[in-house]
Amino acid sequence: MIRGLAPAPHPAIRAAYRLRAALEPHGIAADVNEGAGLALVSVWHDLVVWCGPCYLWWAGGVSPVTGRFTYRYTSADAPETAARRVAERYHQLRRMRSPDAPSPVTGAPL
Repeated sequence: MIRGLAPAPHPAIRAAYRLRAALEPHGIAADVNEGAGLALVSVWHDLVVWCGPCYLWWAGGVSPVTGRFTYRYTSADAPETAARRVAERYHQLRRMRSPDAPSPVTGAPL
């Protein structure tokens, strides 16, 4: 490392900021939370996107076969595609409940 220069951000962190920027044209403000090579984009209640080699978020369903949560993903090379798909989920969640409603997963306010 060259003295006085900060190291380049981790690829997951760069991906998170690209997604946040790609969400802006959809009218969605999001927060990036980063640390130790991990980056998350917080969009709405029950909508947090994990960033790395891909963007990964909860699709809102549970598999009838396994009983596990189902997820959606998009390559980190396609932040605009991820933003469009995340925006669809965001609008779905906005139609389902107000921001002060309790989380359907925990039952507790967020």
